[in-house]
Amino acid sequence: MSRRRIGFWYRLAAVIAKPPLLVLFKRDWRGMEHIPADGGFITAINHNSYLDMFSYGHFQYNTGRVPRFLAKAALFKAPVVGVLLRGTRQIPVYRESSNAVGAFRAAVDAVNRGECVAFYPEGTLTRDPGMWPMTAKTGVARAALLTKAPVIPVAQWGANLAMPPYAKEKKVRFFPRKTLKVQAGPPVDLDRFYGQDPTPEVLKEATEAIMAAITGQLEELRGEKAPEKPFDLREVLVQQRRKAAEEGTK
Repeated sequence: MSRRRIGFWYRLAAVIAKPPLLVLFKRDWRGMEHIPADGGFITAINHNSYLDMFSYGHFQYNTGRVPRFLAKAALFKAPVVGVLLRGTRQIPVYRESSNAVGAFRAAVDAVNRGECVAFYPEGTLTRDPGMWPMTAKTGVARAALLTKAPVIPVAQWGANLAMPPYAKEKKVRFFPRKTLKVQAGPPVDLDRFYGQDPTPEVLKEATEAIMAAITGQLEELRGEKAPEKPFDLREVLVQQRRKAAEEGTK
């Protein structure tokens, strides 16, 4: 999709969002050359702030290939935000309902039509104490193996410094002026998974390959080394429940 086909609603969203982003934040963008010029593709992005959707969205918009996000269905009912989400053809996610699978099908269809679909594989803001990517859900791997489209790993850093995740007050810390860093890497090599049955083991391995690529890009952005083992939220929750159960029997 070329820049001249971005469309009215995406341009309107950019007119609203870009000026404050340009004024309030500095930018450090890298790897735009890895964004495909044409054809369908997937971007897989780490998630560490409620603000990072705007940071990544600004970066991606300026490549001329606009993304379609998967967003909570409730947001589509909001007065202003809902109009923009529907106008820019974002994909509603109906969690825990009979329509839940519809979002995945819509994402696959969009990629097959030559569009970009953006996935946050972790499914939620990272709970890792050091703000590194967590273990992820397998939706992005499923879409990648079905479409065989390029998966571009994207790392971002800085939005979390302006709006930390899980802060008691969801306020943006504008000063001192923060730098929104976004870096896209080369497509993840998933060739070894093509042609295999999408078993849980295969999807897990493919997901881990995608998350390793995102983490590698983030290591470059931060100039630090990530922990050897990603934070596993599910494992932590199981341990917490087990501990609570043990304490309840005392």
